[in-house]
Order: sequence, then structure tokens, then C-alpha cells
Amino acid sequence: MSVPQPPFSGPDHSGHRARLRKRLAEQGGDGLLDHELIEYLLALAIPRRDTKPLAKALLAEFGGIGGLLTADAEALSRVSGMGETSIAAIKIAHAAAIRLVRAEVAAKPVLANWQALLDYLRADMAHRTNECVRVLHLNARNMLIRDEKMSEGTIDEAAVYVREVIRRATDLGSAAIILVHNHPSGDPAPSRADIEITRRVGQAGKPLGIALHDHIIIGAEGHSSLRAMGLI
Repeated sequence: MSVPQPPFSGPDHSGHRARLRKRLAEQGGDGLLDHELIEYLLALAIPRRDTKPLAKALLAEFGGIGGLLTADAEALSRVSGMGETSIAAIKIAHAAAIRLVRAEVAAKPVLANWQALLDYLRADMAHRTNECVRVLHLNARNMLIRDEKMSEGTIDEAAVYVREVIRRATDLGSAAIILVHNHPSGDPAPSRADIEITRRVGQAGKPLGIALHDHIIIGAEGHSSLRAMGLI
């Protein structure tokens, strides 16, 4: 005959969490330190556990809140104490943040809203551990009509890359495009391959009336604009 188990009798964290909640309500996100934001987020997913040590461990493992939110599920699962529910909490927070900044980009012509675009790209790409190439497609009013990932891997692997970019732009009726990729090393300085692929895409689009506005490289240390550097 099984013996009923007593209710959970671990430490009561309700007082500490109530104080965090009060600071959050009164001061907004700036009222909490990074580890407290993550601690409270995790507490919503695993409420019967002290989540402060786990929050600190995650921030240390991924180098800060940016690296943590952009970490993939497999990497998160390797941290002791992270299960499906807590991983989902981290990823839903990241998804919500990305949608918020993406909405700002979509609301206005991209060229008149450049800082919002950079904020969006940094939030999504600056801390990725793999290289990702994406293309932003714009209409004749420079409004964003599509944001598509083209490939993952190194940008200089693409003999087919130029044809794919131009074919897709033609399919969508894009008047202009912006190339974007990230450097997992953190250094956004363009390589020779970056410069060469930019030149080739620009040349391929000209006869079809598809302008290449820029090629932006995102890294944890900042960003580079090939147009601002005089390379387009």
C-alpha cells in the first residue's frame, strides 16, 4: 500500500518573488538586474524551486542575457537544471522580444527607420553561434515585405547563392533588398568573401531593376554596413 507523500516543504520563496514583482511593477524592467529578470521568468515555469542559482548559471554559461535568450534549445538543455518547461520559458521570452522590435521595423519605410532595423537584427543575430544569411525584401516605398533566411553556414560557400537571392526577389516583386548575415566570432568586419558576394549580388540585380541597398554584418561587438564603408 502506497503512503501518501507530504506536500512540498522546501524553502518559501514567495516573499522574495513578491519583492521582485513589486520592483518590476513600480520601476519596470530597469528595476531588476539581469539575473533577477531571468530568475523571475524561470520561477513562472518552475515555481516551487529557487531559480536564482540557475539564472546566474545560465547568464555565466551564455555570456549575458543576449546570449542566453538567443541560445538554442539543445544548448540550453545542457545546463544542469534546465528542462522542457524552463527552456520553453526562455525561448518564448526571446520570441516575444523579436516580434516587438520586428513590428517597429515593419511599421515604417526601412531607410527612414534604420536604427529600429539595427536593433531588430542585433536582437535576433548578434549572439548566434552559427552563421546565418538572410535577405530583407523591400517594395518601391522601401517597406519591408519579406524577411527570409537564405542559408546557414559560411557565406562564401554559395555558388548558387546569388541566383537564389535574385530569383526570390523577382518572385516577390522586390524593388530592393538588404543582405544581412552574422559573424559568430563577434567581429563584424567584412571579409573578402563578404565584399565579393555583395558585389556579385549588386551586379546581378541591376539589369532587373532590383537595388541592393546594403549588406549589414552583425556581431556581438557591433555591426558593419558595407554601404557606409563605401563598398557598395
